Amino acid sequence: MQSTVVMINLFGAVALLLFGPAQVKDGVSRAFGAKLRTGLARGTKGGIRSFFSGFIATIALQSSTATALMVASFVERELMQPKMAQIVLLGANVGTAVTAWIVATGIEWLSPLIILIGIGLYRRASSSQQGMGLALIGVGLMLLSLQLLSLATEPMRQSPALAAFIGLLDGALPVALIFSATLAFVSSSSLAVVVLILSLASAGILSPGLTVVLVLGANLGGAIPPVLATLRGPATARRVTLGNLIVRAIGCLIAMPLAGPLGDLLQLLPTPPSKLPVDAHLLFNIALALLAWPFSPMLSRLMTRLVRDDPAKDDGPKFLDDDALGTPTMALANATREVLAVGDLIERMLIRTENAFNRDDMAPLSEIAPLERRVDQLQQEVKLYLSKLGRTGLDEETGRRSIVIIDYAINLEHIGDIIEKGLCEQVRKKIANGLAFSDDGYKELQSLFDLTIDNLRVAQTILVTRDFGLARQLMEVKVNVRRMEKESSERHLERLRDGRVDSLQTSSLHLDMLRDLKRINAHIISVAHPILDESGLLIESRLRNA
Repeated sequence: MQSTVVMINLFGAVALLLFGPAQVKDGVSRAFGAKLRTGLARGTKGGIRSFFSGFIATIALQSSTATALMVASFVERELMQPKMAQIVLLGANVGTAVTAWIVATGIEWLSPLIILIGIGLYRRASSSQQGMGLALIGVGLMLLSLQLLSLATEPMRQSPALAAFIGLLDGALPVALIFSATLAFVSSSSLAVVVLILSLASAGILSPGLTVVLVLGANLGGAIPPVLATLRGPATARRVTLGNLIVRAIGCLIAMPLAGPLGDLLQLLPTPPSKLPVDAHLLFNIALALLAWPFSPMLSRLMTRLVRDDPAKDDGPKFLDDDALGTPTMALANATREVLAVGDLIERMLIRTENAFNRDDMAPLSEIAPLERRVDQLQQEVKLYLSKLGRTGLDEETGRRSIVIIDYAINLEHIGDIIEKGLCEQVRKKIANGLAFSDDGYKELQSLFDLTIDNLRVAQTILVTRDFGLARQLMEVKVNVRRMEKESSERHLERLRDGRVDSLQTSSLHLDMLRDLKRINAHIISVAHPILDESGLLIESRLRNA
């Protein structure tokens, strides 16, 4: 009976340890999701920025797995270079190790206060405050789980069976590595396994060498879930996650024979011996980052050879299943997934146009016309699919949701036309004629380009979540876009009056690009209209009452 209670307490503490980071991830995603994704996508123009982008994202999300999957999706959509993606994941690994080190600093006593503050924020009306509250609750639960783990493992420390098992692992270090890696894989959290090792090490029942090996196993096992999650994904995503697994595996192979001496050496640090697991975890990931960083371009090329490109696929719809038309909820979900894919195509068109504008390179523009044809085809398929659904007779809410999806698809198609027939032609003229904008004019257009891409990502989120706070935030951005366009036009005219030659040469291009980016933003922001209209916050006219 006593052993049953001990096991229940242990499994409950481990479950709480796994649940805490999940709440942190959900809370941070709710509070800063769009900004976090945007910052991660943008912060990869150099090696150092890439490293710290992965580091910060992982500390915020409490999950290197989540960061790895996010990075893989960015590489898939060509928002990030593969070699930079590997550096981002090196930063993510260090971020996980720093989190474990902070958790082990003895601040468990703060858990009730952190949970109390988190619940107070979670009960607020604001979506961002609720997200922050949920994240704090998750942090508090992680710290609380440490106390519960200590209490749960205390009766086990005198157990002959546990001593025999530890002795077995100590005599077979490869088995210990596999055992720890399996735990990390099953739990999808290297952080949780390292904290569990920390709890056992504090009892003094693990030798230094075994502690290091178990930590190595946790690092290896934590790299496996992203690989499995991207197995059916595109080749570009699989290369990123598999490359990260290979880097960790090589690191473990190098460190394994040195586990005993490393453990003894780490005990000489001024930190308490009970903190050996988190010290080893941090040291391993920092050393791995320093060693692997210079080889990231080589690793990227190796992954291209190991993982072949995907075969050419049909450009038709992927989610519009006619068999689901008998179930309106499922059919709407299918249409939503398809129109989100259309939004991704529009994002790729915007990014390629901006790249051509920034680099004076025609090559990215060659893909715009094929992408625009796919946008036209898919939005037409979405409209036909939902028109079939409408024939079955829909309730008011389902019919309204169907119209929202159709309107969004139409707006995306209009955006595709503006990009192909407007922005692309203007960028082509700039490159073909060797024109250069003034520094101020260039920065103004680049800022509006970046804001447009950010707004599109927020709109994609709003379509799925129907989040009122995000919808209101996006509507407020419309005023900022209008202001940016007006101020940029006025500054451009001032430069013309000053006789600036560069502004004279690019005058029509500058004004046309401002106009087209403003039109694109108007189509993007329209996704917020139905949500705010239902809340009674929209008026039919912007005219003031006389």
